[in-house]
Amino acid sequence: MLKPLGDRVIIEVTEAAEQTVGGIVLANNAKDKPVTGKVVAVGSGYVLNDGSKQDLTVKSGDQVLFDKYAGQEVSFEGADYLALHEKDIVAIVE
Repeated sequence: MLKPLGDRVIIEVTEAAEQTVGGIVLANNAKDKPVTGKVVAVGSGYVLNDGSKQDLTVKSGDQVLFDKYAGQEVSFEGADYLALHEKDIVAIVE
């Protein structure tokens, strides 16, 4: 499994819908880029100026919303993930 460093988070992205509510099938280029996903791994946290560590707010298993163009796409053992900084996460979905 991937182990992110520092304030980084690994997210399993939720795919965008392929069909609208009205039943229209969308072409690949018409789909919005996904902005939700499940946190699968978190880094050790921030290192503050005094040398102490601050834990991340998100934890594994959280459903989150993140900035549309944030992070870097990563493929690992046949699965696709998104690696991003915690600051790029907008909200935790409860």
